[in-house]
Amino acid sequence: MTIHREGYQTIGISALVFGLLNVASFYFFSNSMPWLALVIFIVTFGLWLFLISFFRIPNRTLTIDGNKIICPADGKVVVIEETVDVEYFKDKRIQVSVFMSPANVHVNRNPMDGEVIYNQYHKGKFLVAWHPKSSTENERWSVAVKNNHGTILYKQIAGALAKRICNYTSVGQQVKQCDEYGFIKFGSRVDILLPIGTKINVQLNEVVKGGVTVLASWN
Repeated sequence: MTIHREGYQTIGISALVFGLLNVASFYFFSNSMPWLALVIFIVTFGLWLFLISFFRIPNRTLTIDGNKIICPADGKVVVIEETVDVEYFKDKRIQVSVFMSPANVHVNRNPMDGEVIYNQYHKGKFLVAWHPKSSTENERWSVAVKNNHGTILYKQIAGALAKRICNYTSVGQQVKQCDEYGFIKFGSRVDILLPIGTKINVQLNEVVKGGVTVLASWN
């Protein structure tokens, strides 16, 4: 397991705060209320470990298959439905949405090889990630990738806790399946918009792993 580069600053600052807070706690409470100093230490240490865990990149055997579309994120499948995409395609698509809780790995990976033909950041709200309107009203970052099988659009969507979306792609870039393309801090969601007729390989409420689980198959 390694730590994502987006976490270095956050973990460093939190370690400094943890140290200063506990030095002050033990200075003021170690004699009069040692139990309080211990509680503060346990709680703050637990929070610091959670932050480290949030930015983890676990060691995995990634799924590489040009005929498959791989899950871009860890989490739970919360939506599988036909929808009309008003942002890019302007027609019907199959939407598959993966909700990421704060406990999930938050690295986002390319579902397939191809060329980035669309890349757009949208300012917006911070509705809870499972809200039906979060796909169109929340802060989000959309990327469309095209290859010889077709074109898919995937969106990194901020949630009530997610306050920063990181995206490392640009138009014209050639991306590789399962390579990292972004990161979302503190809970969020990823929508994948697929052509009608695409075979979906996941089910509602299924727990999936980014870069591992086969989301869909090209016909």
